[in-house]
Amino acid sequence: MNGAKRSNAQRLRDSLEDDIINGRRAPGERLDPEALARQFNVSRTPIREAIVQLTASGLVTVSPKKGTFVARVGVAQLIEMFEVMAELEGMCGRLAARRITAEELAALHEALTRCEASARQGDPDDYYYENERFHHCIYKASHNGFLADEAHQLKQRLKPYRRLQLQVRHRMGSSLSEHGEIVEAIETGDSLRAEQALRSHVLIQGERFSDFVASVQKLNGREAMPG
Repeated sequence: MNGAKRSNAQRLRDSLEDDIINGRRAPGERLDPEALARQFNVSRTPIREAIVQLTASGLVTVSPKKGTFVARVGVAQLIEMFEVMAELEGMCGRLAARRITAEELAALHEALTRCEASARQGDPDDYYYENERFHHCIYKASHNGFLADEAHQLKQRLKPYRRLQLQVRHRMGSSLSEHGEIVEAIETGDSLRAEQALRSHVLIQGERFSDFVASVQKLNGREAMPG
């Protein structure tokens, strides 16, 4: 998905996400809708939509009669959320390996091909949105609507930080390799392998943990790493 295909609200949200995550907008800074409308040359409607989405992902807070402010993000809470996300994704993968249909498998292969094309272009944002399509295919193939909804909601809340991870050097290539392993496990019906592969794909551990904490510390002004 390239920028031309995204709505004004989505492009605005992505831009604000990048500004917040990369420290160009500091925690506690007020987001003025009128200033944003002038800066991005958009109406108030996409600004309202973007703020709703950013609030849902925890990047901004809305205070009645005071305005909208950049939030301070806690590393410990984010790690906990990624742990839950890893378990939900793993469960989706396990069920998908047992329940996926031929049509759904074809859609999963198509999503993998699109991820490969985005990775070749070297665009982390474009890859992220194709990656979303890839994971959605697995949620759908689980044939558990409640689980799919829960996974989708948490994934949306973690969106800025999953995008942030893809900006780390070589992470796109590693992610794509992990996608290939996931597809192979699902296609062969190996539910345990699919569960483990998806859990590892999402869970922040090892060097990825250090990179992630360093990035969020930069956002939060060098907040101490949790013990």
